[in-house]
Amino acid sequence: MPSHLSADHPAAQPPERGSVDALISQTRRLRGDMDAVRRDAPADGTDPERRWQRALCDLAMHQLDDLDAHLAQLRDGPSTVPAEREAALPVVQAVPPASPGGGSLISRVGSAEWNLLTDEATWSGELYQILGRDPAAPPLTLDELPSVVLDEDRPRLTSMVTDCLIDGKPIDGEFGMVRPDGGVRTVHMMGEPVLDADGSTASMWAVLRDVSELRRSQRTVTETCDSLQRQRQAAQTEHRLAVELQEAVLPPWRGSPTLPRQGPGTLDLAARYLPSSTSTLIGGNWYDALDMPDGQTLLSVGDLTGHGVAVTSGMAMLLGALRGMAVAGTEPGQLMSWLNQLLDASVQPALGSAVCCRYRPQSRTLVWAQAGHPAPLLFRNGTGRMLAPPDGVLLGATSGAVYGQAEVPLEPGDLLLLHTDGLVPARWGCRPDATGTVESTADVSRLLDLAPRFQEARSAQDCVRIVVEEFGETQREDDACVLVARVTT
Repeated sequence: MPSHLSADHPAAQPPERGSVDALISQTRRLRGDMDAVRRDAPADGTDPERRWQRALCDLAMHQLDDLDAHLAQLRDGPSTVPAEREAALPVVQAVPPASPGGGSLISRVGSAEWNLLTDEATWSGELYQILGRDPAAPPLTLDELPSVVLDEDRPRLTSMVTDCLIDGKPIDGEFGMVRPDGGVRTVHMMGEPVLDADGSTASMWAVLRDVSELRRSQRTVTETCDSLQRQRQAAQTEHRLAVELQEAVLPPWRGSPTLPRQGPGTLDLAARYLPSSTSTLIGGNWYDALDMPDGQTLLSVGDLTGHGVAVTSGMAMLLGALRGMAVAGTEPGQLMSWLNQLLDASVQPALGSAVCCRYRPQSRTLVWAQAGHPAPLLFRNGTGRMLAPPDGVLLGATSGAVYGQAEVPLEPGDLLLLHTDGLVPARWGCRPDATGTVESTADVSRLLDLAPRFQEARSAQDCVRIVVEEFGETQREDDACVLVARVTT
């Protein structure tokens, strides 16, 4: 239906790509600098301060990697989340509302050291806060540490600690750790063994980073990505079904058919469907030409409000009813009344507009009616005009509406152009008033200006090409149809 009848909703604007690209470049440059500092930092396992500095470098590298990934998602959208990164995200049961970090993606960092010779443990104050433990309580020993780790994560922690103490391998992993209040924090733990003079493991130190908010954010991005992907797939399926339904209903013309198929005063016909330039959804536009048993030709164009499979299905129902009633001999005015009654009684109420014409080749006469639709344009001897429309409101707008009917004599060489109102830009488009009656004739001036070019065209197909050249690339909010019929000699 008319694009001016639908509301426009402003879409949220994405961040400027250039500014995000600049941030990504800065992040990667900083990561390179940090990596150089980390490589230069001496791996002295006996100096606690140097161990701490090196651990902070490692954590900074992790933070910068996460920041780089977030910025890439911000720039390119959720579809850029790598599958292997999604699969690596841990599942956390719950995070208490009043938890450390205050919802910030900036991670808290604590440290710990476990002396294997004395079985003593030392924790930083920040680690007590991360795990929600009383600072006056003694820190957990290595044997006690698994008791606060989620059941599913304990085997991984045990394996990493064992590899660190026996084989001297560094620890680098994430675990869900349960706080005394029942909340769960996701903690990224990085650690190394500390060797004594004879090379045996004397203690193990670790830096623990609270990544709960970061992982929660990543899961939200992943879930959003999955949801968007499902929506895209559903939209693609709906679009494909709508296209298939539309193709099954509209005339499968190849080239320019001629109706009636024999006799004088035949019509050279051509038509084209033009999709919207702002929406991928198929609308309810149609065009049709039907060779009827009495030797007359039915011409019609119309538009049902909305987009999608339901609307295309409604259009198919309306067009099928129109064809059936026309074959039964119904005149255009009465046909519009019955279509209005059908649409008014449908389960899903909708509005539609249409033009229906009966062409009588023996007398070269056009009998037509309209329902809130742009009137046909008649081109003769290099000039064009809009036919004066009989009374007719939008289909489905008023119960029991009565539709007028007009009769126009045609001459050999005359050209009729029928179109839906999405063909021309809104500033030119014919707009129905509150009753659905077309009120302006000046708006179609650009179509009427094509009269000299139509005069030089050799066929109806050439005329359709001219219309498409003029309006095919127009930024239309609605899809459109155009039907051209030229009276032969």
